[in-house]
Amino acid sequence: MATNDEVKLLDFWASPFGMRVRITLAEKGVNYEYSEQDLMNKSELLFKMNPVHKKIPVLVHNNKPVCESLIIVQYIDEVWSDKAALMPSDPYQRAQARFWADFVEKKIYDTGRRVWTTKGEDQEAARKEFIEHLKLLEQELGNKPYFGGDKFGFVDVVFIPFYSWFYAYETLANFKIEESCPKIIEWAKRCMQRESVAKALPDQNKVYEFILQLKKRLGL
Repeated sequence: MATNDEVKLLDFWASPFGMRVRITLAEKGVNYEYSEQDLMNKSELLFKMNPVHKKIPVLVHNNKPVCESLIIVQYIDEVWSDKAALMPSDPYQRAQARFWADFVEKKIYDTGRRVWTTKGEDQEAARKEFIEHLKLLEQELGNKPYFGGDKFGFVDVVFIPFYSWFYAYETLANFKIEESCPKIIEWAKRCMQRESVAKALPDQNKVYEFILQLKKRLGL
């Protein structure tokens, strides 16, 4: 792509969905302007760029908005195609990558949210379900270094941001992910060795503090 491309990211620091986009932009070496959004007091720009969902992240490329993190990641992968692709070239492997990304999208955030917003039996049920989802992902990972094989790719980008929320889940629901899913933690630490991931993921304690504030604000 031309170097005079204008790229802006409307985002929020603790959002795992925004982290996906930041990792992808870093992997592709794309220069962009970062615009931190106040989710309690949403900007006119956010409403204008994402009038349907009014949510972050939004990638604004030459004044044209792209919304929803999975779509943004695939868009960046296709537009900046001169850098190593995140998506496999084989159609079947691409379909598999989309399947597992969709699994993460539908299961991990929602179950994780139930882990930190509930108490007692509800929390116990959410914790069990969360571990079951991670075990399925661990099974898919197998003995590969990354979900797509030897190369860091689409599913890794989609899933790794949640690692920054793991400490909060564990602390608030009193469990250790590593005890049930050691391979997931090994994989996460491997991903964290990449500069793109290390820079995009906030400190786990900072995320925990943010969730405590959020709980207070939600009256939980």
